[in-house]
Amino acid sequence: MAHSILVVDDDPHIRDVVRFAFEKTGMTISIAPDGKEALRQFDRNVHDLIVLDIGMPEMDGLEVCRQIRKNADTPILFLSARDEEIDRILGLEIGGDDYVTKPFSPRELVARVNAILRRARSAPAPAGTKALRHGGLAIDPDARTANFGETEVALTALEFSILRTLLARPGFVFTRELILDAAYAGNIHVADRTIDSHIRNIRAKMAAAGSDSVIETVHGVGFKLGRCEASR
Repeated sequence: MAHSILVVDDDPHIRDVVRFAFEKTGMTISIAPDGKEALRQFDRNVHDLIVLDIGMPEMDGLEVCRQIRKNADTPILFLSARDEEIDRILGLEIGGDDYVTKPFSPRELVARVNAILRRARSAPAPAGTKALRHGGLAIDPDARTANFGETEVALTALEFSILRTLLARPGFVFTRELILDAAYAGNIHVADRTIDSHIRNIRAKMAAAGSDSVIETVHGVGFKLGRCEASR
Protein backbone atom coordinates (compact mmCIF):
# COMPACT_ATOMS: atom_id res chain seq x y z
CA MET A 1 0.00 0.00 0.00
CA ALA A 2 1.38 3.42 -1.01
CA HIS A 3 2.50 5.72 1.76
CA SER A 4 0.57 8.95 2.17
CA ILE A 5 2.76 12.04 2.63
CA LEU A 6 1.59 15.54 3.56
CA VAL A 7 3.91 18.21 2.11
CA VAL A 8 3.65 21.66 3.71
CA ASP A 9 5.54 24.59 2.18
CA ASP A 10 4.59 28.12 1.14
CA ASP A 11 6.89 27.98 -1.91
CA PRO A 12 5.01 26.46 -4.89
CA HIS A 13 8.30 25.48 -6.59
CA ILE A 14 9.41 23.49 -3.53
CA ARG A 15 6.00 21.82 -3.36
CA ASP A 16 6.23 20.80 -7.01
CA VAL A 17 9.78 19.44 -6.63
CA VAL A 18 8.88 17.40 -3.57
CA ARG A 19 5.62 16.15 -5.10
CA PHE A 20 7.42 14.98 -8.25
CA ALA A 21 10.19 13.24 -6.28
CA PHE A 22 7.74 11.34 -4.07
CA GLU A 23 5.23 10.47 -6.78
CA LYS A 24 8.06 8.86 -8.78
CA THR A 25 8.39 6.36 -5.91
CA GLY A 26 4.66 5.60 -5.87
CA MET A 27 3.77 7.63 -2.79
CA THR A 28 0.47 9.49 -2.48
CA ILE A 29 0.99 13.20 -1.88
CA SER A 30 -1.21 15.85 -0.27
CA ILE A 31 -0.21 19.53 -0.46
CA ALA A 32 -0.71 22.39 1.99
CA PRO A 33 0.58 25.93 1.31
CA ASP A 34 0.54 27.08 4.94
CA GLY A 35 0.35 25.89 8.53
CA LYS A 36 -3.38 26.38 9.01
CA GLU A 37 -4.22 24.34 5.93
CA ALA A 38 -1.73 21.69 7.07
CA LEU A 39 -3.62 21.26 10.36
CA ARG A 40 -6.96 21.11 8.50
CA GLN A 41 -5.66 18.39 6.18
CA PHE A 42 -4.05 16.52 9.06
CA ASP A 43 -7.37 16.43 10.94
CA ARG A 44 -9.29 15.25 7.86
CA ASN A 45 -6.95 12.57 6.52
CA VAL A 46 -4.51 9.93 7.69
CA HIS A 47 -0.89 10.54 6.70
CA ASP A 48 2.16 8.34 7.21
CA LEU A 49 4.58 11.28 7.37
CA ILE A 50 4.68 15.07 7.11
CA VAL A 51 7.34 17.08 5.28
CA LEU A 52 7.05 20.44 7.02
CA ASP A 53 8.66 23.76 6.14
CA ILE A 54 9.71 25.79 9.18
CA GLY A 55 9.66 29.32 7.73
CA MET A 56 6.06 30.01 6.79
CA PRO A 57 3.98 33.17 7.43
CA GLU A 58 1.11 33.25 9.96
CA MET A 59 1.84 29.82 11.48
CA ASP A 60 5.37 28.46 11.13
CA GLY A 61 6.32 24.80 10.97
CA LEU A 62 7.45 24.65 14.59
CA GLU A 63 3.99 25.69 15.80
CA VAL A 64 2.35 23.21 13.42
CA CYS A 65 4.53 20.49 14.94
CA ARG A 66 3.60 21.55 18.48
CA GLN A 67 -0.10 21.33 17.63
CA ILE A 68 0.23 17.90 15.99
CA ARG A 69 2.32 16.51 18.85
CA LYS A 70 -0.49 17.23 21.31
CA ASN A 71 -2.44 14.30 19.88
CA ALA A 72 -0.33 12.34 17.39
CA ASP A 73 3.14 10.90 16.82
CA THR A 74 3.05 10.99 13.01
CA PRO A 75 6.68 11.28 11.80
CA ILE A 76 7.71 14.82 10.82
CA LEU A 77 10.66 15.85 8.67
CA PHE A 78 11.44 19.56 8.81
CA LEU A 79 12.58 21.65 5.85
CA SER A 80 14.37 24.93 6.47
CA ALA A 81 16.17 27.59 4.46
CA ARG A 82 18.45 28.14 7.48
CA ASP A 83 21.22 25.87 8.70
CA GLU A 84 21.36 27.23 12.23
CA GLU A 85 22.12 24.61 14.86
CA ILE A 86 19.59 26.13 17.25
CA ASP A 87 16.83 25.64 14.64
CA ARG A 88 17.75 21.97 14.18
CA ILE A 89 17.89 21.30 17.91
CA LEU A 90 14.61 23.12 18.59
CA GLY A 91 12.86 21.29 15.77
CA LEU A 92 14.01 17.91 17.07
CA GLU A 93 13.24 18.72 20.68
CA ILE A 94 9.62 19.63 20.00
CA GLY A 95 9.05 16.32 18.22
CA GLY A 96 10.59 16.38 14.75
CA ASP A 97 12.18 13.18 13.44
CA ASP A 98 14.68 14.67 10.99
CA TYR A 99 15.80 17.99 9.48
CA VAL A 100 16.82 18.86 5.91
CA THR A 101 18.25 22.21 4.87
CA LYS A 102 17.31 23.97 1.61
CA PRO A 103 18.52 23.70 -1.07
CA PHE A 104 18.29 19.95 -0.86
CA SER A 105 18.72 16.94 -3.10
CA PRO A 106 15.31 15.38 -3.89
CA ARG A 107 16.97 11.95 -3.83
CA GLU A 108 18.35 12.57 -0.34
CA LEU A 109 14.96 13.81 0.83
CA VAL A 110 13.29 10.63 -0.45
CA ALA A 111 16.01 8.51 1.20
CA ARG A 112 15.52 10.24 4.55
CA VAL A 113 11.74 9.87 4.35
CA ASN A 114 12.06 6.17 3.50
CA ALA A 115 14.42 5.70 6.47
CA ILE A 116 11.89 7.33 8.82
CA LEU A 117 9.05 5.22 7.41
CA ARG A 118 11.07 2.04 7.91
CA ARG A 119 11.63 2.97 11.55
CA ALA A 120 7.95 3.76 12.04
CA ARG A 121 6.83 0.46 10.55
CA SER A 122 5.97 -2.03 13.27
CA ALA A 123 8.38 -4.94 13.20
CA PRO A 124 7.19 -8.24 14.67
CA ALA A 125 8.89 -9.01 17.96
CA PRO A 126 10.58 -12.38 18.51
CA ALA A 127 8.34 -15.02 20.10
CA GLY A 128 8.24 -14.81 23.87
CA THR A 129 9.90 -11.38 24.02
CA LYS A 130 7.01 -9.10 23.20
CA ALA A 131 7.53 -6.76 26.16
CA LEU A 132 10.91 -5.33 27.16
CA ARG A 133 11.22 -4.27 30.80
CA HIS A 134 13.83 -2.76 33.08
CA GLY A 135 13.00 -1.24 36.44
CA GLY A 136 9.78 0.71 36.02
CA LEU A 137 10.22 1.06 32.26
CA ALA A 138 8.35 -1.18 29.81
CA ILE A 139 8.01 -0.99 26.05
CA ASP A 140 5.90 -3.07 23.67
CA PRO A 141 7.60 -3.33 20.26
CA ASP A 142 4.43 -4.55 18.53
CA ALA A 143 2.17 -1.82 19.86
CA ARG A 144 5.07 0.66 19.85
CA THR A 145 4.11 1.91 23.30
CA ALA A 146 6.32 2.93 26.20
CA ASN A 147 5.31 3.16 29.84
CA PHE A 148 6.96 4.13 33.07
CA GLY A 149 4.94 2.54 35.84
CA GLU A 150 1.31 3.23 35.01
CA THR A 151 2.10 6.28 32.86
CA GLU A 152 2.22 5.94 29.08
CA VAL A 153 4.93 8.07 27.49
CA ALA A 154 4.30 9.49 24.00
CA LEU A 155 7.45 9.02 21.92
CA THR A 156 8.14 9.85 18.30
CA ALA A 157 9.11 6.95 16.01
CA LEU A 158 12.80 7.79 16.31
CA GLU A 159 12.69 8.27 20.07
CA PHE A 160 11.03 4.87 20.39
CA SER A 161 13.72 3.25 18.22
CA ILE A 162 16.51 4.77 20.33
CA LEU A 163 14.92 3.68 23.61
CA ARG A 164 14.25 0.17 22.30
CA THR A 165 17.89 -0.08 21.21
CA LEU A 166 19.11 0.81 24.71
CA LEU A 167 16.54 -1.39 26.47
CA ALA A 168 17.43 -4.43 24.36
CA ARG A 169 20.95 -4.48 25.88
CA PRO A 170 20.90 -3.18 29.48
CA GLY A 171 24.38 -2.36 30.73
CA PHE A 172 25.87 -2.02 27.23
CA VAL A 173 27.34 1.38 26.41
CA PHE A 174 26.28 2.56 22.95
CA THR A 175 28.41 5.05 21.08
CA ARG A 176 26.54 7.66 19.06
CA GLU A 177 27.60 5.79 15.92
CA LEU A 178 25.99 2.57 17.15
CA ILE A 179 22.80 4.40 18.01
CA LEU A 180 22.81 6.01 14.56
CA ASP A 181 23.23 2.61 12.91
CA ALA A 182 20.37 1.10 14.91
CA ALA A 183 17.92 4.00 14.75
CA TYR A 184 18.69 5.41 11.31
CA ALA A 185 19.29 2.10 9.52
CA GLY A 186 22.90 3.18 8.96
CA ASN A 187 22.36 4.72 5.53
CA ILE A 188 21.75 8.40 6.33
CA HIS A 189 24.33 10.91 7.55
CA VAL A 190 23.17 12.52 10.77
CA ALA A 191 25.18 14.78 13.06
CA ASP A 192 26.03 13.63 16.59
CA ARG A 193 24.11 16.61 17.95
CA THR A 194 20.94 15.15 16.48
CA ILE A 195 21.24 12.06 18.70
CA ASP A 196 21.96 14.27 21.72
CA SER A 197 18.77 16.23 21.04
CA HIS A 198 16.65 13.08 20.88
CA ILE A 199 18.25 11.68 24.05
CA ARG A 200 17.48 14.97 25.83
CA ASN A 201 13.89 14.78 24.59
CA ILE A 202 13.45 11.18 25.83
CA ARG A 203 14.87 12.12 29.23
CA ALA A 204 12.48 15.05 29.56
CA LYS A 205 9.45 12.91 28.72
CA MET A 206 10.51 10.16 31.11
CA ALA A 207 11.17 12.69 33.88
CA ALA A 208 7.65 14.01 33.41
CA ALA A 209 6.41 10.41 33.76
CA GLY A 210 8.31 9.97 37.02
CA SER A 211 11.87 8.83 36.29
CA ASP A 212 15.06 10.84 35.81
CA SER A 213 17.30 7.75 35.55
CA VAL A 214 16.21 6.13 32.27
CA ILE A 215 19.30 7.03 30.20
CA GLU A 216 22.82 7.50 31.56
CA THR A 217 25.62 9.39 29.82
CA VAL A 218 28.99 7.65 29.81
CA HIS A 219 31.31 10.60 29.25
CA GLY A 220 33.65 10.22 26.33
CA VAL A 221 31.82 7.13 25.06
CA GLY A 222 28.05 7.46 24.65
CA PHE A 223 24.88 6.35 26.40
CA LYS A 224 23.43 3.34 28.19
CA LEU A 225 20.16 2.36 29.81
CA GLY A 226 19.91 3.70 33.35
CA ARG A 227 18.36 2.27 36.49
CA CYS A 228 14.86 3.26 35.37
CA GLU A 229 13.80 3.96 38.93
CA ALA A 230 11.21 6.42 40.15
CA SER A 231 12.54 9.88 40.90
CA ARG A 232 12.91 10.70 44.57
